[in-house]
Amino acid sequence: MIADVLKEATGRMERAVESAKDDFATVRTGRANPQLFERLTIDYYGSPTPLQQLASMQNPEARTIVITPYDKSALKAIEDAIREMPNLGANPTNDGNLVRVTMPELTQERRKEYVKLVRAKGEDAKVHVRGIRRKTKDELDALQGEVGEDDIARGEKELDALTKTYVDKIDEALKHKEAELLEV
Repeated sequence: MIADVLKEATGRMERAVESAKDDFATVRTGRANPQLFERLTIDYYGSPTPLQQLASMQNPEARTIVITPYDKSALKAIEDAIREMPNLGANPTNDGNLVRVTMPELTQERRKEYVKLVRAKGEDAKVHVRGIRRKTKDELDALQGEVGEDDIARGEKELDALTKTYVDKIDEALKHKEAELLEV
């Protein structure tokens, strides 16, 4: 029973770390990265559609992304959606066949803003992991009559070790992203 509860908590914590890494990937660095547009949805014939379903993306140069839509009628909608993206600062150009997005150079001030943003996202992810820990501890406490107190105490120690492991993974991803952001 305790092993099942801990296994479920491990899976949820793993997903929280992956979600944090995905969040970090949406914050742009000095280079262009197609992951910046992963969460972008386009209003395509009245329904919100993810950009990956509407177009292919290439990264021909360090600061340029070329987006080629499968349906040329979506060009304007893609261009408008990219222009409206917060925290991007890029001005897409449309040549009738594709959309070219050239990322501007990041200033030192802007880099520091992005570091603050990434730290906030990292802290949110750690809070989420701790929330999973709290919920799992409540589940372990609910097993009080079914299993012995020693087993529950052992389970709580394992849970604390799991929590520390996943918080450390978030810190490691955060440190990597900060270094990437501050790299000139």
